[in-house]
Amino acid sequence: MALSATTSSCRRLFLLHVTLKGVKCDVGDPSSWTCRLGARRHLLSEDVIKLQEFQRRKVALTFKHGGKGEYVQAFKHKLDRNERILRDELKELLHLCQTPEDMVVAKAAICRYHEENQNVPRMDFKFGPLFMRLCYELNMEEMAADTIKDKTLKGFFPDSTSFNIVMDMLFTKGRYEMALEVLTDMRSQGVLFNKHSYILAFAICYKLNSQRSYRICTTILEEAQLKGLLVPRHAYCFAVALAIKQGDTEKAKSLYSQIMSTNRISQNLQVYVLALNGAWNDVLSMLTQAMDPRSPFVKKPEFSQEVVDAVQRYGEQNPSFRHRVKQVLARLQQSGQVTSLTLDEMLCFTPSDQARPFSKMMQTKNVYRAPGALQSALLSE
Repeated sequence: MALSATTSSCRRLFLLHVTLKGVKCDVGDPSSWTCRLGARRHLLSEDVIKLQEFQRRKVALTFKHGGKGEYVQAFKHKLDRNERILRDELKELLHLCQTPEDMVVAKAAICRYHEENQNVPRMDFKFGPLFMRLCYELNMEEMAADTIKDKTLKGFFPDSTSFNIVMDMLFTKGRYEMALEVLTDMRSQGVLFNKHSYILAFAICYKLNSQRSYRICTTILEEAQLKGLLVPRHAYCFAVALAIKQGDTEKAKSLYSQIMSTNRISQNLQVYVLALNGAWNDVLSMLTQAMDPRSPFVKKPEFSQEVVDAVQRYGEQNPSFRHRVKQVLARLQQSGQVTSLTLDEMLCFTPSDQARPFSKMMQTKNVYRAPGALQSALLSE
C-alpha cells in the first residue's frame, strides 16, 4: 500500500508542467530563427526516454534497501577491494544513485564491469541506456557526454538509444557543440542510427547553423539514402530549415521534394521555400487551398506568423503579385489560421500525445538532489 501510494504521488510529480511567458524574437532573417523563452526544445518523447519507468523502479529499490546510502557506500568498499562486480549488483547501484558523489562511484563501477566483461557477450542487458537515464534524471549531461566518449569504455554503449538520450539531454540544455561531438563519436564508433538518431542529428546541425554542421547534415543524409534507409519526415524538415538558414534555396527545394507526406511543419516550410524561389502561383494556390479544405471535418492548417511575414516581405519585391499576396494573407489572418508559434518552435516540438512528463532537464540551472532528496520528494503529497 505504501509503495502504491508513493508511486501515485511520484506520478503526480512527473506530470507537473512549467509554463513560462514567451518573449518573441525577431523573425526577419532565417539565420536568426530561435525559440521563444521557455519554449520546449526536447525532441524525444517519454516512450523513448522511459524516464518514468526508470524512476518507478528507483522508488521500489529505494524502499527495498531502506535508502541508498549504505548500498552505495558498500559498493565503494567493494571497488576498493577489487572484488568482482555482478550484473544485478550494478543494476541496483544505478537505480540508487542520487548525488554527484554517487555518480563517481557509478562511473567507476561501469568501468570496472566493462573491464571484467568486455570479452563476454552481453546480449541480455544493456547498461548504457540505464546509466544515461540516471544522468538525465540527475541533470548531469556533461558526465553523460564524457562517459559515452570515453575510449576505455568503447563497446559499452553499442546501442543508438544511449547516444540518443545523451544528445537529447544536451539539445535540451542548448549544448549543441557538445551534442555534435557525441554525434561525431557515434558515427566513428559505427553505432547504427535509428529514426530518432536522424532527427537529433539534423536538429543539432540545424541549431548550430554553421558550414560544418551543414556539411555533416548533408553527408549523413546522403549516406542514409545510399544505403536505402528511411529518414523520418521530421529529420527532413530540420534539413530543409538548415538549408534555408544557410541560404541554399535550391538545396532546400530539393530536400523538400523528398518529403513523402505533409504535416504542419512541412507545409510551413513548403510555403517558405516556394516564396524564396519566387514560385508565387504555387504559394497563392497552396494558401488558398489551405483556407478552403475539401471537407469541413478537416482542420484547417495553421501557418506561422514568421512564414506569413516572410511571404509578405518577398511578395513586396514582386509588383506582379504584390496585391494578390496581400489579399490572400489578409484572408488567412481573418480565418484564424496564423499562429504565433515560430518555425523553430514548430520544429523543436514533441507532439502532445508523446510529450514526456516534466523533468528537471527543463530547468536552465544545474540542480542536484541532496542525499535522500529523492525518497523525501516521492513521499511528499
